[in-house]
Amino acid sequence: MRKTLLIATFLYATGALAADPAPPTTSVAVKQPNLTHLQTILNGTKPDSINPTPIPGLYEVMIEGQVLYLSEDGRFALQGDILDLSTQDNLTEKRRGALRSAAINAVGEENMVVFAPEGPTKYTITVFTDIDCGYCRKMHSQIASYNKEGIKVRYLWFPREGIGSEAFNKSVSVWCADDRKAALTKAKQGASIEQKTCDNPVKAQYELGQKLGVRGTPSMILEDGEMLPGYVPPTQLAELLARRQDSKSAQP
Repeated sequence: MRKTLLIATFLYATGALAADPAPPTTSVAVKQPNLTHLQTILNGTKPDSINPTPIPGLYEVMIEGQVLYLSEDGRFALQGDILDLSTQDNLTEKRRGALRSAAINAVGEENMVVFAPEGPTKYTITVFTDIDCGYCRKMHSQIASYNKEGIKVRYLWFPREGIGSEAFNKSVSVWCADDRKAALTKAKQGASIEQKTCDNPVKAQYELGQKLGVRGTPSMILEDGEMLPGYVPPTQLAELLARRQDSKSAQP
């Protein structure tokens, strides 16, 4: 408990995220910061990876899948974003996006409820959703419009009231239904569905959402890992995704 609280103290305010810890990527050829203070505070927890940043003497430390910056002497830990003013890039957010994307890809579509376009898929979004959330219901009521815009919507579970709540149990029932898509649509319309239990990913996905920094629903994760909180209408979302795609295509 003490270690968890200390990690939260360092990292929570950034909305920091997590993925399954990657194997350490530290190279012995790269000078490393002194980790004595950090590991003492965190009861010996070892970083997943350590990499130098563009700032001399400052290192990116991945610990339990989260981003932390550490001075070379190990005395100072920083949380926040590193901005490259010459390029206007948020280097920390790019790192977070990569971690979110890896975490979502690791889930696999077979563990999601997916609503795909009948025609070509132009964009894919992954949405942490709560069955009883008003804006989640509004979004799902327009699912055909999202699909018409070429947007594939992949749902992950995030019952906001937590494990064992009514929304959590509804999520389990939807997952265990014979037709998950039909059951989800019915539940989001406020109708009763048959209560069922089975092996399900609801708890794991709720915990993943917490680690990724989900604070409300719906929360969309775009293909590059950027998090877009809140409801966005279908046409507006398609325009946003198109602009992002054009911007990336224009980059050298």
